[in-house]
Amino acid sequence: MIEKTYLKTKPECKVKFALPADKIGEAKSVAVVGDFNNWDSEANPMKKQKSGVFASTISLEIDTSYQFRYVLDGTEWLNDDMADAYVPSPISPDTNGVIRL
Repeated sequence: MIEKTYLKTKPECKVKFALPADKIGEAKSVAVVGDFNNWDSEANPMKKQKSGVFASTISLEIDTSYQFRYVLDGTEWLNDDMADAYVPSPISPDTNGVIRL
């Protein structure tokens, strides 16, 4: 799930990335990675909510597209069903989600 909240005072958008418990399975850690954090799985860890959903909110510049994915337990990669588009990954046969702001 992706929620976009555009700021009126800055050229930014607060983007909430969230994964429901049924997508996570038994994973203990979840991170959102992408162009915005150099694909660093330690830069934006997602926190587990009381509902079991893992979520993280990141402020990103508008008028830009970002590729992103989720990493579970540092090994399993997932796309978001709510991504604006998908593009081939330059390093694997997988696709990356795209968010347009």
